[in-house]
Amino acid sequence: MECLLDASLSFVADRLAAREVSSVELIRACLDRIDATPTLNTFITIDEDGARRGALAADDRRAHGRALSRIDGVPIALKDLLMTAGLRTTAASKMLANYVPPYDGAMAERLRAQGAIMLGKTNCDEFAMGSSNEHSAFGPVRNPWDETRVAGGSSGGSAAAVAAGQVFAALGTDTGGSIRQPAALTGVVGLKPTYGRVSRFGVIAFASSLDQVGPFGRTAKDVAHVMQAIAGFDERDSTSADVPVPDYLSEIDGGIEGLKVGVPTEYFGEGLDPDVETLVRQGIETLGHAGAEIVPISLPHTRYALSTYYVICTAEASSNLARYDGVRYGHRASSEHELRRMYAASRSEGFGDEVKRRIVLGTYVLSSGYYDAYYAQAQKVRTLIRRDFESAFKHVDVIATPTSPSTAFRLGDKTTDPLSMYMADVCTLAVNLAGIPGLSTPAGLAADGLPVGLQLLGPWFEEGRLLRVAHAFEQATGHADRRPTIKA
Repeated sequence: MECLLDASLSFVADRLAAREVSSVELIRACLDRIDATPTLNTFITIDEDGARRGALAADDRRAHGRALSRIDGVPIALKDLLMTAGLRTTAASKMLANYVPPYDGAMAERLRAQGAIMLGKTNCDEFAMGSSNEHSAFGPVRNPWDETRVAGGSSGGSAAAVAAGQVFAALGTDTGGSIRQPAALTGVVGLKPTYGRVSRFGVIAFASSLDQVGPFGRTAKDVAHVMQAIAGFDERDSTSADVPVPDYLSEIDGGIEGLKVGVPTEYFGEGLDPDVETLVRQGIETLGHAGAEIVPISLPHTRYALSTYYVICTAEASSNLARYDGVRYGHRASSEHELRRMYAASRSEGFGDEVKRRIVLGTYVLSSGYYDAYYAQAQKVRTLIRRDFESAFKHVDVIATPTSPSTAFRLGDKTTDPLSMYMADVCTLAVNLAGIPGLSTPAGLAADGLPVGLQLLGPWFEEGRLLRVAHAFEQATGHADRRPTIKA
């Protein structure tokens, strides 16, 4: 079972289908691995009883030939930003430390319908605001490759849980790189779908025009399995796109012969670690050897993406988090009884420093006299960034870039320098501004022994194309087979 924990979801699904292993055995093994690696701090809540009940039901269905899907009985984790009926959902914040939702969000609904076993809720940056998973009321997540390093954020718990063999897949959210960046830093595959491809119903909001749910897996096929389960229109989400969902698995072995891969000059400049650049460029050469045509391109407004993103995301955060007032939602201070003082005390006690920082920034850019100078201007630049991608995809099929400018940095290195922390997402956040899909796949290990990610970007609703390229890259390199050494 220990060896099986380091296998891919696809391999495990085959073993379940052949009844060579049971879901009950998988759950026990995953729980044992979690118990053996407590310092990683990947989970906030573990649903041991619910997982065991689900596993028994899954095994019974398979015994009677009634499996719900290929992932029926497979242990999966959800970022603690996704609603789960009867199971605590905290957003990694004191503000929601004891919140138990009365309903399932769309992701929990769809995974349950496929028979997947939700093992628990993973740690993350508070309200998804962070790039290192150090901004959590429940403590930082540590990288299984080196526990002195961050796992990336904000979905670091989900990424680290998959990398450490605690679960076979997990869901995260990506507002500016929060799936792809931790995937790169922990050596797994992470996909941010097109905005609107996956329902946001039941997702605790950070920045509503940027947030998107997506999967982590050990291989592109693993991610394809989960995407098949969660993608599709949802009338309860006003931003959900009514676009047909293809069969991701049937397309994944199609190869990349003749595919045009664009390489933007703007992503290979100042601030990029030389080791990262070397491995990413080698990865792009590998795509060329596999039959793709490599095409230099330019995305000229990329240099404005960081400032544009932090105006828009903080403005939307300020608006979304206004509901946590201690009356209708969230923690309520017991020390104050006068209304205004109670509001202030509840928010001061309930929110962490990074969340407060972003609320203040967002309130400022939306305030009278500054709205036109900041927020309105940022929306105009966002349109220019989107047009850059529209223009590029007239000439290329996929764009390849680094996912993160560096390997995983040490815990505490950037917590006192917010701007340096924000730069950790410099390669990923333009993708959210444009709403296109993006995927990070392992590109090898740097000289420090830590993973590097290759980021693949595609046109709107072309997640299948990205999965196909990532799968071809895995077949050519074997990078996705590498696992961290787990010290039990």
